[in-house]
Amino acid sequence: MNANTAPDFTHERVITATGARSGLTIIVALHSSVLGSALGGCRVWQYDSYVDAQADALRLSSAMTRKNSVAGLAAGGGKSVIMVPRGEKLEGERRRNALLDLGDIIEMLGGKYRTAEDVGTTEHDMLVVREQTAHVVGLPAEDGGAGEPADATALGVFSSIAPTLEAAFGSGEIAGRSFVISGLGQVGSRLARRLAEAGATLSVTDIADSKRALADELGATWIQPADALTTPADVFVPAGLGGVLTAETIPALPFKAVVGPANNPLGRAEDAQLLADRGILYAPDFVVNAGGVIYLEGAVNGLSADEVDERLVGVGDVLRRVFATAVEREITPLAAAEAIAWERIDAARA
Repeated sequence: MNANTAPDFTHERVITATGARSGLTIIVALHSSVLGSALGGCRVWQYDSYVDAQADALRLSSAMTRKNSVAGLAAGGGKSVIMVPRGEKLEGERRRNALLDLGDIIEMLGGKYRTAEDVGTTEHDMLVVREQTAHVVGLPAEDGGAGEPADATALGVFSSIAPTLEAAFGSGEIAGRSFVISGLGQVGSRLARRLAEAGATLSVTDIADSKRALADELGATWIQPADALTTPADVFVPAGLGGVLTAETIPALPFKAVVGPANNPLGRAEDAQLLADRGILYAPDFVVNAGGVIYLEGAVNGLSADEVDERLVGVGDVLRRVFATAVEREITPLAAAEAIAWERIDAARA
């Protein structure tokens, strides 16, 4: 990641600090609290510099504002990042200390930002953060929390598949359609199971070779990670890290649509137009992967499991609105989703 890829600074507050216990760089980015207390998880990741980590936090927190707004939640957007130096694993006492440091920083914001698990963290990590602040969601179910939201995220993405197929092919029928899934983590693996059960033909990959077992179980074709963007299929499902759809990769993509849970799969916002120019339908990531925050907010607000599931299935209807708005205004689906998000925020601010 290059520092030049950092988004414009539109944030309410960003704290970049050295953890008093861990000595690690920790960034908490509060992008917007217009719609309510910001919600966004904590990412633990390796970066080359604090500038790269900060740029990631800025971009991810902005995406959370759009995600929570489009999903209709009374929540703003934020994100936290714990920077791990290249080649180092964050474990043991230092991991615990870093999470305690994060809790200290979140507490400074006085409830304007709530964290949860994200890439590199777990629901059990959130228990450590809670020792320093009450502004944490997604705690383990056995400790009175909502538990792991991966099932909810996968259901939201799955609910987005049919609307994407409808817009790209004229029919939402999954059976017989081919998919490339890149990334078989908590969400990607669950989504793969749902698609296989619906009769899809799958080609799957992950940087962890151990995931081959899931491919065998589902009757999917295992491909190498390097081949994910060049293996022909109807739909590409980015379910790992972002930034894979770029000006360099888009010209050769052999897909008709892109829909998946990965955050920020586009290298730049402008790349959405490159996809459209090639006739590739893009389902915006912050629309289709909103299931996790819908689930967590539902738990906080005391919604029943049936009520939460209804909202998760409703992610597909939100995506249909995005596609319809894009056609009506003659803009990309990404621009349409952003317009819907900011119109709601502007109305609340007014």
